[in-house]
Formats: sequence, C-alpha cells, structure tokens
Amino acid sequence: MKKKIDKQIVESALKTVYDPEFPIVDIFTLWLIYDINIQDKEKKIEILMTFTTPNCPMADLLQELIKNAINDKCKWYTTEISITFDPMRSMDMIKDPDLKRMFE
Repeated sequence: MKKKIDKQIVESALKTVYDPEFPIVDIFTLWLIYDINIQDKEKKIEILMTFTTPNCPMADLLQELIKNAINDKCKWYTTEISITFDPMRSMDMIKDPDLKRMFE
C-alpha cells in the first residue's frame, strides 16, 4: 500500500534543492516556493514557484532539480511546476530572519 504524502515531506525535499545563484541557501528558505498542492487521488504534486529573476539562466535546471528531489521521497506521485512572478519576489520574503539580515 502506498502511503499518503503530506506537505512536510514535500517541503523537506525542497529544502535539499539549492538555487545555483545562492548555493548556500535552499529554495524553500529563499521563498522561491509560493504554494504546494498535493492531490492524493490523482497522485500529483503541484508546485507554484518563482525565480530570483525573471530571466533566470538556470530555470530549467532548477525545475529538474526540484522534480528529482520530490521524486526521491514521493516516487509514485508526478510533479507539475508552474512559474509565476506575481507577487514579484523580494528579499523580504526570505523565511529565515538571520539570512534576511545578510541581504540588508
């Protein structure tokens, strides 16, 4: 029997993915992930995310890294990624207060 996936499992997978522009900080802490929607019936994980810049040169690589990280923990689910720039990402969105101070 395949187990049900919760957001914490997906979040822990996302915390293993690092933005190539900021290799010391994971994409979840950088607040590149806006929403995680898990559809158990369809066995699908939907990620709504953004990039550090609209013209991110590593966009394709980053999406592949995300899919691979989620697949490592949720093998029987598919991952769909949607990109948005609304709201436009800012340093104020960073989740870690100490890290946020680094960018001030």
